[in-house]
Amino acid sequence: MGGVKQKIIFSEQFYVTADPHEEIVTVLGSCVAVCLWDTKHKICAMNHYLLPLWNGDGLQSLKFGNISTQKMIEAMFRAGSTKRNMVAKIFGGALININEAFSVGPRNIQIARDVLQEYKIPIVSEDIGGPSGRKIYFSNEDGSVHVKYSKNS
Repeated sequence: MGGVKQKIIFSEQFYVTADPHEEIVTVLGSCVAVCLWDTKHKICAMNHYLLPLWNGDGLQSLKFGNISTQKMIEAMFRAGSTKRNMVAKIFGGALININEAFSVGPRNIQIARDVLQEYKIPIVSEDIGGPSGRKIYFSNEDGSVHVKYSKNS
């Protein structure tokens, strides 16, 4: 893809762009990324968070899904997006801990769903759970996401 610029994001970050030649990239295990795309204004955003829920203790941080997703949605609004034109895609939340009872992945997935439901942003696709990590490439040109899975060890 000639001319495509990549923006790599890491945990505790989100990124918003209106550049149609830009794609956002991240690598996930039990972490979750919510991808938002404004289908009319061609604005996209992706976050990457580690833990589901900030409980009110200490400082608000983008490592928590409820904070990260809310802040990213607000940034989309500031960039000119409107809720009625937004769709969401959810990725990650792998069960990488041997003991599933302690795995944070399913709780990370649920908080993404909860926040998006609160904002009434429809989830149009998801690639979640399972035993493998993922590298995702989110294109602002058409809102598509390409997923590459890590090999299980």
